[in-house]
Amino acid sequence: MPLAVCATPIGNLEDVTLRVLRELREADLVLCEDTRHTRKLLERHEISARLLSYHEHNEATRTAEVLPRLVAGERV
Repeated sequence: MPLAVCATPIGNLEDVTLRVLRELREADLVLCEDTRHTRKLLERHEISARLLSYHEHNEATRTAEVLPRLVAGERV
């Protein structure tokens, strides 16, 4: 299961590591707490990736939705 958990910057969009940028570029799907903030980060670094919200209010539903994709080999 290719799952990467990456910390993203809260303030300055340039405070992101090269490894995180690589993981985001290679991902089939990016789970994030707030898609609006993550979209800004991706746009700033010219990364096109499919975003899906994942937070305490939808955790159970999203987990059930994403696990089969991980088992199938998608990068999340």
